[in-house]
Amino acid sequence: MLAGLGFGLGLIVAIGAQNAYVLRQGLRGEHVGMVVAICAASDLVLIAVGAAGAGAVVAAHETVLVVVTVLGAGVLLTYGVLSARRAVRPGSLEASTDGAAVPAAAVATTTLALTWLNPHVYLDTVVLLGSVSATHGDGRWWFAAGAALGSVLWFSVLGFGAAALRPVFARPAAWRVLDAAIAVIMGLLAVTLLLGLRG
Repeated sequence: MLAGLGFGLGLIVAIGAQNAYVLRQGLRGEHVGMVVAICAASDLVLIAVGAAGAGAVVAAHETVLVVVTVLGAGVLLTYGVLSARRAVRPGSLEASTDGAAVPAAAVATTTLALTWLNPHVYLDTVVLLGSVSATHGDGRWWFAAGAALGSVLWFSVLGFGAAALRPVFARPAAWRVLDAAIAVIMGLLAVTLLLGLRG
């Protein structure tokens, strides 16, 4: 279980689309519990699927991986463009919770898209983590449980802990930097995914 916890954290802590969005919502203080719950619950499902042996099946079907990769790249590019727009329009950046709130349905949809249409999530949880858990034999479910615990802990800390950074983001300039960084990260991830298809 400890091995799964360490391995899971090693995969999930890396900067990515999902983490960037959770951080942004945590800073804004909007629907944080819902975002954390969606991300953690999604990881629990995918980790269980991987531990059950689905990773090997998915990896064997190249067409499925290609389709998921292209869709995922499209989602990342779209969110990257939206982040870039926010970065160049200071007036649309509200560091306080007094700004126009984003409806819960829209936040849930974005969270689900950045989770379930992100190829990195499948590669990390279903394929990679699933393959490693298989090496633990009968203890693979304890390994998976450790990884799931790591996911819940990470998203909770990232989402709810972001509040400590709110004083820094009380200035629109800080939001511009964050959104610009998110836009670059999303763009690089999308390009990396598409270039990976050529390899």
